[in-house]
Amino acid sequence: MKKTLILIFCSTSFVFTQSHFKHPSLSIEDRTRMEEVYRLASTVQDDIWHEWSKAPFALLLVRPDHEFLVHHPHATNNFDTAGFDKDLNSYLMYRKRLFAQNLLATFPAINMYSTIVVGQPEQTNITNSTAWIVTVLHEHFHQLQMSQPNYYADTEALGLSRGDKTGMWMLNYPFPYDSAIVQEKFSAMCVALSEALSASDEQLPAKLKAFREARTAFKNVLSPDDYKYFSFQLWQEGIARYTEWRVAKLAAEKHTPSKELQSLKDYKPFAAIADSLNSKILRDLPKLPLADGQRVVFYTFGAAEAMLLDRANPKWQEHYLTKKFDLEAYYE
Repeated sequence: MKKTLILIFCSTSFVFTQSHFKHPSLSIEDRTRMEEVYRLASTVQDDIWHEWSKAPFALLLVRPDHEFLVHHPHATNNFDTAGFDKDLNSYLMYRKRLFAQNLLATFPAINMYSTIVVGQPEQTNITNSTAWIVTVLHEHFHQLQMSQPNYYADTEALGLSRGDKTGMWMLNYPFPYDSAIVQEKFSAMCVALSEALSASDEQLPAKLKAFREARTAFKNVLSPDDYKYFSFQLWQEGIARYTEWRVAKLAAEKHTPSKELQSLKDYKPFAAIADSLNSKILRDLPKLPLADGQRVVFYTFGAAEAMLLDRANPKWQEHYLTKKFDLEAYYE
């Protein structure tokens, strides 16, 4: 009789312990997307940027109730661990949600370590799982930028922060978006860039010259600080958008998506994502709305200028991380 009671007690205690310490878990969709992010990166990243694989790759997925953190070397103590996840090749850590569900950004979010903070596709207005994966690699490119020696000192040396220590100046700098002359010169420059991109090899030298003259005319109506801000945004966000397109394009050529990703109801082939990004850049470029789009138009313009640099100087990427913040330096 005593043995029976002991067994019942032990069994009940075991069930309570297991239930009490049950971890929150990733959904099948979230897990599939996160695994594909790291699989795709291992396939393409170093073919696009030299030693990109050496950059940090911490990722915080923001779900309605919890946040899940992977590939972070020293998380803060408000995270619990669900153990080592062999499919993600990382400890899977979690905590109650702190960030907004629609966040899509890269910054020193956890213990001052560069971290991608991203919500689920439906929360970030990304239309499908494949596009979400490619967008996360856009953010991973920011980790490469920010991991360069002196990145933060060099951005501060631009003299654009004006006392702001939070980094919000990168979003809120008072660029003259509403100036009529700035809009006029910007529009002319966009048209010239569009014509250079569509030029034949024979036409390219003349079209490239016309674009660079239009670029100089735009520069001449800006203050030195305004031009530095424009150049910084092209360098940081424009090249990240270009890299996003390159990731999708190379994925279509050499990466085999997992069966799990292909089984998701919102899966799209990587070729479709690459074509969509390319078409949107080329379609939007001649009519970018500076006043309405403001800083966001620099993403498209910078991506388009990088495409032109691919033709004008195919070795331009060799200088990107050492000659910072001005795409003009890469033509020579």
